[in-house]
Amino acid sequence: MPAVTVSDLTVLPRVPSPSPAATSRPVRSITSAPGGVEGEGFPVKRAFAGVDLRDLDPFIHMDEMGEVEYAPGEPKGTPWHPHRGFETVTYIIDGIFDHQDSFGGGGTITNGDTQWMTAGSGILHIEAPPEHLVASGGLFHGFQLWVNLPRVDKLKPPAYQDLRSSEVGLLTSADGGALLRVIAGEVGGVTGPGSTHTPMAMVHATVAPGGEVVLPWRSDFNALVYVMSGDGFVGPDQSPIGTGQLAVLGAGDTLRLSSARTQQERYAAGLEVLVLGGRPIREPVAWAGPFVMNNRAELVQAFEDYQSGRLGQPVPHGDVGGATS
Repeated sequence: MPAVTVSDLTVLPRVPSPSPAATSRPVRSITSAPGGVEGEGFPVKRAFAGVDLRDLDPFIHMDEMGEVEYAPGEPKGTPWHPHRGFETVTYIIDGIFDHQDSFGGGGTITNGDTQWMTAGSGILHIEAPPEHLVASGGLFHGFQLWVNLPRVDKLKPPAYQDLRSSEVGLLTSADGGALLRVIAGEVGGVTGPGSTHTPMAMVHATVAPGGEVVLPWRSDFNALVYVMSGDGFVGPDQSPIGTGQLAVLGAGDTLRLSSARTQQERYAAGLEVLVLGGRPIREPVAWAGPFVMNNRAELVQAFEDYQSGRLGQPVPHGDVGGATS
């Protein structure tokens, strides 16, 4: 996984040891993500399927995109589509994605980059592989996370953050066996580049076989652990967890996970996980398709605004890789 790698983990700051009084978050549930198809036909895993929104709050939805090896001519993206009332966080681990919007913004994200879009009052958006990737094919792997916005921010003007892999905060576990990439929030004294309307943290961790991570985790945040590859254990009781599974953790001060010791070549790189947490908004959620609002009347208004063109119009496809917004 080329997102961000470090040849010598010992040069990185280490996660501080937890206080003796700290409590480890127990596992409340483990679910398996079903497969699906998104956009123009690219494969996804629905990471939050079957989980109550109250356990996910402030998060709404997450797809793992790929991992898929495309043949020439196969790479696919999305058609033009609207969003209102939340943020989309697109994290590319492997591959390239262009993005463009109805107000002239756009850019390119690749290995380890994150495109953080605050849809706010509404925007039309398109995401697609660049033409050279369509022609050549290649590996593609990433995530799209939807983060809810509180009522007071739902109609803010749309905005972007283009977060480059070089900006990601890096640290290692106490045993030096894990690389932790902090994309947003503060974890173990290291802060990620993402600026959030909703207090949250987002971490991509690679845990070597036999390694263990005990992360300090804000007690007012929820805690979610999604495994993209490998086998391991989560929580104080070392509950088994594997590829494509999501653990919802209960209350506590620390988050514990470890990678299984294995000789299988498939898992030689250890455990790859996405760790998420945020302070719940605890407001009503009215969600229909690409809009996440607080009530049905706001949803109806969102669809009316979209159909009348008030969220903008698709623009001709151009060299979005040369633009930033």
